[in-house]
Amino acid sequence: MESNGNGNGGGGGGRSEIGKSVIVGTCGTLIYYHCTYRKSTLLSLASDVFIVLLCSLAILGMLFRQMNISVPVDPLEWQISHDTANAVVAWFANTVGAAESVLRVAATGHDKRLFVKVVVILYLLSALGRIASGATIAYAALCLFCVYIIAQSSEFLRKCASAVLGRRDSANPDAL
Repeated sequence: MESNGNGNGGGGGGRSEIGKSVIVGTCGTLIYYHCTYRKSTLLSLASDVFIVLLCSLAILGMLFRQMNISVPVDPLEWQISHDTANAVVAWFANTVGAAESVLRVAATGHDKRLFVKVVVILYLLSALGRIASGATIAYAALCLFCVYIIAQSSEFLRKCASAVLGRRDSANPDAL
């Protein structure tokens, strides 16, 4: 079996990426609807999700009990390793520390180019914030990200883009 170098061996890895981006897009749409059109808070959304999950699990549990089916995996027995927990906390601490360091350097003015970049980006974000709500901007960014993932994992779109841009496919020179 061939591998194309990005982890998507010939076994349909692109379909997995498309499926993930469709699920993320659907979840983003539901969150956008809940927060924008229903004018609810994220706390309300989280409580609604937990209520739906709790009711679904209770119904499945009663159904399994009625049909004398043992529950295959008990979620109460799930545990993560200490290494995984430490890695997640270390990643979060490094990310926050790096952001804080960049903002400190920009605020002190030691790096003039970084200061100008931060000021311009903040100005553009404030202008964008006056035009559209934060939820709309976040949803648009999520949609663009999902389209990007689908385009990256679609062989047809990749061939069309290379034909439009006039480039040859490096993996297969006879593609065009």
